[in-house]
Amino acid sequence: MTTTSGRRAETTRESRRLLITAAAGLFAERGYRQTTFEDIATRSGVSRGSIPWHFGNKEGLLGAVVEHVVAELEPPGTGTLGETLDALVEFTKSPSSKLFVTLIAEAVEPDSPLHKWYADLHRALRGQVSAWVARADLPDGVGVEGLSTVVLGVIMGVHQQWRIAPDAVDLDATYATLGALLRSAGVT
Repeated sequence: MTTTSGRRAETTRESRRLLITAAAGLFAERGYRQTTFEDIATRSGVSRGSIPWHFGNKEGLLGAVVEHVVAELEPPGTGTLGETLDALVEFTKSPSSKLFVTLIAEAVEPDSPLHKWYADLHRALRGQVSAWVARADLPDGVGVEGLSTVVLGVIMGVHQQWRIAPDAVDLDATYATLGALLRSAGVT
């Protein structure tokens, strides 16, 4: 038998999940600035007043969305280069990844609330890539931090190109090329 407080806690978790899912989808489709609490409430089926109760404000909701998407990422250090690149192709094709491309334009503006979240996201992603790259015996003059930044930049750039012109970018071939380059640098 479930207690009243147990049902309430489950309802709260479910409402929070629905709000994060709705916000992530809307932020990816419309951008952060163009999405309202009303839009999120309508899509989620959760009352508009629940948003500030759960997240404080729109920026708090954005933080929860970014944390949720980052938590879903598999750390690249867990598999071989081939497995990691395969996972990367799948992530690039996922609906969640569209969020990153949509929000980057707003994030580059210094006064944007997205600026801080993107800086934190990039730091977290570079950390994941660094953990994976650190396993390699890198050539002289190639450091873990530098290579991690380059790899993340390539991934982000390929992702953006593919989102804008999917018929012009072959993800499998492009990531296979990245894999060949990384293997030549000693990353396996």
